[in-house]
Amino acid sequence: MPTAADCLHGRIMKCLTFFLLLPETLKKSKKSVKHPGKLPVCYEIVTLSLKKKMAAELYPASTNTNLPHSNGTTVTAAKKSIVQVSRTVTPCTAAATQQNISNNNVETANWQSSHPTLRERNALMFNNELMADVHFIVGPPGASQKVPAHKYVLAVGSSVFCAMFYGDLAEGKSEINIPDVEPAAFLILLKYMYSDEIDLEADTVLATLYAAKKYIVPALAKACVTFLETSLEAKNACVLLSQSRLFEEPELTQRCWEVIDAQAELALRSEGFCEIDQQTLEIILTRETLNTKEAVVFEAVLNWAVAECKRQGLGITTRNKRSVLGKALYMVRIPSMSLEEFANGAAQSDILTLEETHNIFLWYTAANKPELEFPLAKRQGLTPQRCHRFQSSAYRSNQWRYRGRCDSIQFAVDKRIFIAGLGLYGSSGGKAEYSVKIELKRQGTTLAQNLTKFVSDGSSSTFSVWFEHPVQVEQDTFYTVSAVLDGNELSYFGQEGMTEVQCGKVTFQFQCSSDSTNGTGVQGGQIPELVFYA
Repeated sequence: MPTAADCLHGRIMKCLTFFLLLPETLKKSKKSVKHPGKLPVCYEIVTLSLKKKMAAELYPASTNTNLPHSNGTTVTAAKKSIVQVSRTVTPCTAAATQQNISNNNVETANWQSSHPTLRERNALMFNNELMADVHFIVGPPGASQKVPAHKYVLAVGSSVFCAMFYGDLAEGKSEINIPDVEPAAFLILLKYMYSDEIDLEADTVLATLYAAKKYIVPALAKACVTFLETSLEAKNACVLLSQSRLFEEPELTQRCWEVIDAQAELALRSEGFCEIDQQTLEIILTRETLNTKEAVVFEAVLNWAVAECKRQGLGITTRNKRSVLGKALYMVRIPSMSLEEFANGAAQSDILTLEETHNIFLWYTAANKPELEFPLAKRQGLTPQRCHRFQSSAYRSNQWRYRGRCDSIQFAVDKRIFIAGLGLYGSSGGKAEYSVKIELKRQGTTLAQNLTKFVSDGSSSTFSVWFEHPVQVEQDTFYTVSAVLDGNELSYFGQEGMTEVQCGKVTFQFQCSSDSTNGTGVQGGQIPELVFYA
């Protein structure tokens, strides 16, 4: 009967034999690579995940890795070694070619190898049927579009999609209807989620902002707002104001108000004003800082009423216009018009009743004024600011002369403003009248001009000459202002000019203009003031 020492000696010999034979076994396993699917008889590869690494470990081929111990208990077989392996991707079993609907590129079956980055490969999956596991029916019935997508990509990019596909109330349907989003906007949303690319256009940016807000994709929403801010102008300011309130974008709302206040006449006479909702109309009518005459406000309200009747399928009658306006009609400050403006405008419109017209005329003319339902106070409007670029002014008996030549200067600002006009010097020899043409240009393109007259009283004060409408001026861009005066030749002129002037919260920079043919420059000359709103 073998002793304990003999047993121990036998076990040691078995172990030595195992390790001596191990190199030969591994050689056989290398040969088996030539035959996919075959593994060495004695060992199998078990794939493990270790801190995001793909690894393989060698185990005895027996399915029972728990070996009996001499005392009757069970222990787990020791791990012999770890062999690092690379992750392989099995080619898709789809058709040999796959068309990407977005760009009509035709990809071969091994497209992965020709697109080395994850971003490139993800971008190819955008709007692509390949491996798509969900479809969206986007748009209203009759104008919808079927869009393929991949749940994982959408869930990674949007918390709404994550809840839709992987949350407690996950959507199990293979087709999902989205009737309230425009197909073009939904594709822009998906393209961003697949590739980080943002393609915005004026016609679809509002719909895209809606989609980005709905599915909580803040980076895309911010890009939409930035796009809207840069494209904001008087003709679309009222529409964007309505949308910014709907989407709760306070910065965009503030920018809209800046444009509407400063360029109120252009904004109220635009087609976009007629497209706003009733609540936005009422908010605009209560605005104290609208920089326009009340007659313009009244005319705009009538235009909105006509458009609203058409939207509601109503006949354009006095009764229907008053009906759609509701209380908004009584937000127009008709008594703040001049008597002439009222008589030539509102009094001859068909929107006021005879009693209202009669009472307003009495309010203008009678000592005992009747009570009116319309607000009486005039709007405050905007107070113009003035940037004065000279530290002193002077005159001499043999200069400064106006002979129809051009005085010009270039300027830039560090904040968006609205140039309303220029302050000019007048005659140094007593009262005189001047004809003047003023102009504002950007990179040679004329943005605004006006031909008018002003009267100088012979003092060194400046005299304001206005553009027809305030002009929006962007930051960090040089603009050129010019004035061509014709009249009494001798005039005051500025001295000790400054290259940089701080005016309120706006910093102006000045430089000489090549358009100037009458001697005006940074250090001295004409155009002492820029009149602006900010």
